[in-house]
Amino acid sequence: MGAKVKMKFAIGYQLPDEGEQPFADVIRDFKEYIEEVYFSWLDMPSGRAPLGDIGGVIDWEAQRKLEKDLEVIKKMGIKLDLLFNANCYGKYSLSRYLANLICSTIDYLNGKFGLDVVTTTSLMIAKVVKENFKDIDVRASVNMRIGTINGMQYVSHLFDSFYIQREYNRDFQRIKEIKEWSDLHNKGLYLLANSGCMTFCSGQTFHDNLVAHEKQINEMTNINKESPALCWDYYRNKNNWVSILQSSWIRPEDIKNYQGYFSTMKLATRMHANPSKVIQAYVEQKFNGNLLDLLEPSHEPLLLGYIVDNSKFPHDWFERVTKCDKKCHKCNYCDSVLKQVLARVGF
Repeated sequence: MGAKVKMKFAIGYQLPDEGEQPFADVIRDFKEYIEEVYFSWLDMPSGRAPLGDIGGVIDWEAQRKLEKDLEVIKKMGIKLDLLFNANCYGKYSLSRYLANLICSTIDYLNGKFGLDVVTTTSLMIAKVVKENFKDIDVRASVNMRIGTINGMQYVSHLFDSFYIQREYNRDFQRIKEIKEWSDLHNKGLYLLANSGCMTFCSGQTFHDNLVAHEKQINEMTNINKESPALCWDYYRNKNNWVSILQSSWIRPEDIKNYQGYFSTMKLATRMHANPSKVIQAYVEQKFNGNLLDLLEPSHEPLLLGYIVDNSKFPHDWFERVTKCDKKCHKCNYCDSVLKQVLARVGF
């Protein structure tokens, strides 16, 4: 499998379709590299579509599959991270009902196999978990977009650990400052490595709110039949493809540069078509293929027969994009790299 790495990973749980191997088997293949598995509970809003309910068609086996997988994963010595990371909980956002639901869900899972982490976007949920479950690490979701020391200070009484705002994945001066503050205040620090989202996306709040209410939205007759995410329209224009390189993802070859700042990196795999490919690439710190295959979302269909060949990145890529002033509108470095890594396939 290649050289061992110091970095470990947090992997997003994926409910297997009928006939697919249990997700625990995927985890088993890489267990020595996996620190945590994060998952949402059935039919609850999160940062992705709810598990177990697709347009009213209920997978009645979903809870059995999920619990069996989680039990096996926990027995491997891997931590479990329960997500309450929806951007909005609607009328329930400050309710006693939601607080009771959170507590009863955690009580149930603790009785089954024990939770280690709860990741949330909600200050109310963070407070409820903090007050009622002293042994659980309460973590600020990457969707909160906390990327400054001020932002961490404001909520330091609610959170034990933080996902750094993904837009600062390539800003090592900021990472160093945040790491120093985190260590001083005994806070954990984590990073999402393979997001395919655009940096500082103008539509993120809009899209995150839609995802939080996806179940209700799918019950409506909607005017937009395509993805409401801004990126899917934006990347239909080939002139905008350079923004893919200006995003927050980190190539597998470059994760070694983050050791010492982060002990665990999050890999987005909850909706990925091939989570094993993603995990293996980052474990091995090497990937020969289409870089978009590692990202969630991928946007590969929009590149019209082109791929981003990960093996063709210039040797100075990491140094250049982590030391530049991030004023992309005044620079053409990524444009030049795009010409180098973009490859036509299938013709």
